[in-house]
Amino acid sequence: MMKIVQPKSFFLKGGDQAVLLLHSFTSNTRDVKELGKFLNLHDFSCYAPVYEGHGLTPEELISTSPTEWWRSVEKGYHFLIKEGYAQIAVIGISLGGILALDVGKTFNVNGIVTMSVPYKKEMSSLKDRLIKYARAFKQFEGKDEKEISREVDELEKSSTPCLIHFKRYIDKTMKELDRINQPIRILYGELDESLYKDSAHYIHDRVSTNNKSIHGYPNSEHLMTLGSDQKLIHEDILSFLKQLNW
Repeated sequence: MMKIVQPKSFFLKGGDQAVLLLHSFTSNTRDVKELGKFLNLHDFSCYAPVYEGHGLTPEELISTSPTEWWRSVEKGYHFLIKEGYAQIAVIGISLGGILALDVGKTFNVNGIVTMSVPYKKEMSSLKDRLIKYARAFKQFEGKDEKEISREVDELEKSSTPCLIHFKRYIDKTMKELDRINQPIRILYGELDESLYKDSAHYIHDRVSTNNKSIHGYPNSEHLMTLGSDQKLIHEDILSFLKQLNW
């Protein structure tokens, strides 16, 4: 059976301007590693935490909730503060984008970038994402199909509390968008579900800041940071960061 190596947070030290990078649900810092390395080449200091429960087994993931994921993000923000960074921007994809919005309304940040953020999500969709992840994880572990099916069935039954909490967290964050007054750029992939384009406009229309923009990428699916528009997305994010009032 394959041994799973737990993903780690990463810190790329650069100049005085720092960026907190936040990954997606069921994933880890690989979502934002290339973006972090790119921004670091342009003198930004970048830190990306792994959320509690992520990078582990699906069973360990569902034993946590947005409360623990948010705590990991808080620790990431305070890590940068303790390292001496007073100027911080936050960038997140999918779940990371929701958490980035929460950072924006909770802490003093210079700017926000969100990618592939859902403004609403059905339980069935969240469960499908979890099950897909669980199957891939267990296949990578080397388990046979019979064992995988049994474990996934158990996971499907026991995941409801975590996913209910997740859905409520999305709903709560979207109700509080008017508390965001920092510059924000909202990105989505044209090849992703139409929900994410609708969501980009929903967020754009409800944040309080006047410094806001939406950008869709024609060749991007959900994990925009790993797709064929990656270089363009990197350059656009860099341009946004350089325009901020640091």
